Amino acid sequence: MTSRTRIADLSATADGSTVTLGGFVETVRDQKKVQFVILRDETGSVQLVNPALRAEDEGAADEPERRSVTDSISALTGGSFLTVSGTLKLDERVKLGGLEVKISSLEVTGAAKEEPPIADDSSVDKRMDWRFLDLRRPAANLTFRAQTAFEHGMRGWFVGNDWIEIHTPKLMASASESRAELFEVEYFDTTAYLAQSPQFFKQMAQPAGFGAVFEIAPAFRADPSFTARHATEFTSVDAEMSWVTSHHDVMDMHEAVLRAGFDEVVQKHGAAIEETLELSVAIPDAPFPRVTLAEARDIVAAGGYDIPRADGDLDPEAERRLCAHIEETTGHPFVFVTDYDSSIRPFYHMRHEDNPALTKSYDLLYRGTEISTGAQREHRIDVLLEQATERGMDIEELESYLDFFRHGVPPHGGFGMGLARVMMLMLNLSSIRETTFLFRGPNRLTP
Repeated sequence: MTSRTRIADLSATADGSTVTLGGFVETVRDQKKVQFVILRDETGSVQLVNPALRAEDEGAADEPERRSVTDSISALTGGSFLTVSGTLKLDERVKLGGLEVKISSLEVTGAAKEEPPIADDSSVDKRMDWRFLDLRRPAANLTFRAQTAFEHGMRGWFVGNDWIEIHTPKLMASASESRAELFEVEYFDTTAYLAQSPQFFKQMAQPAGFGAVFEIAPAFRADPSFTARHATEFTSVDAEMSWVTSHHDVMDMHEAVLRAGFDEVVQKHGAAIEETLELSVAIPDAPFPRVTLAEARDIVAAGGYDIPRADGDLDPEAERRLCAHIEETTGHPFVFVTDYDSSIRPFYHMRHEDNPALTKSYDLLYRGTEISTGAQREHRIDVLLEQATERGMDIEELESYLDFFRHGVPPHGGFGMGLARVMMLMLNLSSIRETTFLFRGPNRLTP
């Protein structure tokens, strides 16, 4: 089996070397004296060249093979996958990295139809119909390389700090958050629900004595929203740790995890992002700005905006205005909004001892959009029972969760964060459809 050279590795290959490449056709220029093919693989593009046959080439030993290559190139369609062998030539005149491969053999391993179903100016929905073709774009490829680096950076921080990675079930017997956003699934002779988050399970790891756990995995919300930041299935980054003294400990950890992720993106792909997407990704400074929800309301009101929500929670416009103010006054793209009203937080968020109307919780906003919710959790069983009852929740249905707190549990807290939202905002893209490999929404279950 001939070893394939990745296009990104050609620059480290000696001039005159024989190389074998595999990739798909971006463009073909079939001229009288020479043929050019731009070939792209998962790492980049390179120019292939095939000089035209001359009269004196007739009868040469390699004439049949060269004629076959010439005819194959003339018949090539954009998007077709090729295996190509040839001689590497360093040529500064070539725009694509100063490299060119003179073709000696060519095999069409996967022919494409002549007319592609999407173009650069196709709508997002049309591109999602043909996502496997849409992902061939260099910007799309780079997006998921950046996401890989971001996850690697975060995971590296967790593992380096001795956290345990867990994989929680996505089939649940009861709701973990809001029953209003549950997907029901037939499960033998009963009903199961797709997990909205690993919240209860990552809390279960605290009385288990794990200390600190994280997970990067799917979550599901039966939310009929059609916005650029909502999906019915998404990847959630979750963390939970023992021995916190307040939600500020969780925020400190959250900052460190994010900075580690950003650092990995900048180190591995910062230059490529600047060249391809024409933007600069920077590691956010620590500490991130922190304002209470009450202060956030005042800032937004001072800017002339009245929050329309009856519960006083920030709506998307308020989030945008708050972030604009924070960035203008501090230069920071992130802001923690803390101390949410207990009436708009889950029953398991711990409340302030001196003001039970407020919780030890936060939302993290990034460039005008909420990307995460975190809190110190209530770990005292008597208080949990009281707060659940106050909300009118079915205690019997919560028994398996409440059992976690009946056999000893340390004070703990954590966060859940939407991966696609972070990447969308980091790379200045228009929708999480662009940062989700295969998007799922209220009207999309394919491809």
